[in-house]
Amino acid sequence: MEFTHFDEQGNARMVDVTAKGETVREAVAKGRIRVSEECFGKIKEGTMAKGDVLGVARIAGIMGAKRTSELIPLCHILNLTKLNVDFNLHPENCEIEAVCTAKTTGKTGVEMEALTGVSVTLLTIYDMCKAVDKAMEIGDIHLAEKTGGKSGHFVNPREQGGEQGGTGEEAPQQPEGEPQAQPEQKPAQDGNAGSGHLAQTGDASGFASIAAAVGSALSGIGAVIVSKRKR
Repeated sequence: MEFTHFDEQGNARMVDVTAKGETVREAVAKGRIRVSEECFGKIKEGTMAKGDVLGVARIAGIMGAKRTSELIPLCHILNLTKLNVDFNLHPENCEIEAVCTAKTTGKTGVEMEALTGVSVTLLTIYDMCKAVDKAMEIGDIHLAEKTGGKSGHFVNPREQGGEQGGTGEEAPQQPEGEPQAQPEQKPAQDGNAGSGHLAQTGDASGFASIAAAVGSALSGIGAVIVSKRKR
């Protein structure tokens, strides 16, 4: 197995996929953030001062995934046909699992888009909650599954072995191909964390917080990339 992002002289290059055929490609990436008990409760109940944490994080993850080629230097620009971000809550250890699914029909895979999406999602959760808990830990980011392309179907062995344990509480998911329904009550009413708070309030400041959170998360990733390239 050879590294494809280097030429014969060792120079970095974008892989030439001109001759490859187009196939339907899908990738699922996962990651987790561990927070304090107080912070977990505020996220679940929708009472964080900055607003609906998971709602903002979901939008940030989708926006971040769409900008993957701007953040990762040698990634191709892809015409994404699907992007979802969903959450599973694990109260037993105060962890939130983010799951990003990306899909396209093209000549190269969407693994990096899924991984970028889940990373930006988790960074946004940190940004939204850092006033309450600065010791939050982000980790366990990995490609869970991918389909399409020359290498075919891949399932991460950890997904088959169930290393994480526990089923957790599934937060409301966004239905594919249609606008997300907004709950009539605050998330605390049904015990799950949702993303309807901003839409319920109709407060323009909610959208401002989305823009601020996304900008903060993306600038953080960009700074890391620039630092690595300078090395």
